[in-house]
Amino acid sequence: METKEILKLESTALQIRRNILRLIKAGEAGHIGGALSSVEILTSLYFNILRTDPKNPGWKERDRFVLSAGHKCLVLYATLAEKGFFEKSILDTYGALDSKMPGHPNMHKLPGVETNTGALGHGLSIASGMALGFKIDKSSAKVFALMGDGELAEGSNWEAASAASMHKLDNLVVFVDRNRLQISGPTVEVMSYEPLDERWRAFGWGVRIIDGHNIETIIETVNQAPFEKGKPSVIIADTVKSKGISFAEARVDFHYWKSKPEEIELAERDFDNIEEQLKIKIKEAGI
Repeated sequence: METKEILKLESTALQIRRNILRLIKAGEAGHIGGALSSVEILTSLYFNILRTDPKNPGWKERDRFVLSAGHKCLVLYATLAEKGFFEKSILDTYGALDSKMPGHPNMHKLPGVETNTGALGHGLSIASGMALGFKIDKSSAKVFALMGDGELAEGSNWEAASAASMHKLDNLVVFVDRNRLQISGPTVEVMSYEPLDERWRAFGWGVRIIDGHNIETIIETVNQAPFEKGKPSVIIADTVKSKGISFAEARVDFHYWKSKPEEIELAERDFDNIEEQLKIKIKEAGI
């Protein structure tokens, strides 16, 4: 990829982080950790990979994205707003009565949301069903899903993983956001599924492990899918929980954040620093 394109996507990722913080300011609380750890994944998908049309969200031939870990909805809302599915002013209603942005995504309330998610362990089944449907219809549409590593403890995931492999759903690409923390603590201490790559391979999937914050790597890896002919693909993305907010990074107590005004101010300062670094990169690249 050209440097100009990468820097543009990094700038978009920063704006999505700002949108997430805007949501937190509106609702005064939210699942910030997993939302921030998966920003680069959704940036890459919505601004480079997915076939989608914000002006026609029901377009039949669009690719589908399923946010299996529904509590990470802040990153989905922030991304959809940045992509233009709805006015950004709606972000300011998060946490309000009758908001179109509830604590978990609702496809009946907000354009761009493909399915309701919240109870963990269902998204992979839904995504697999979509992919199977496209196979039957001989559609060229693809299905992408984002799961959390803590979510893998739900047994229904592994039933879906088996079914996707059996039906040779090579039009399905799944990201596992491996930030290694869940609400109860480190995933390896709560319910370990490591080594993740070997487990997914045993279920008949093609597997890659990547840096989940490197946009260029994310895009290049997705473009290689399916990794093995006739197999669904899983990308294990190593990430940092609450990425971008220095005082919250890799801390389990920021899985769900009840924000304080002074913390919001510090977070905004962190984002300003990231923006300054991006400006230096842009200048050095002669763009």
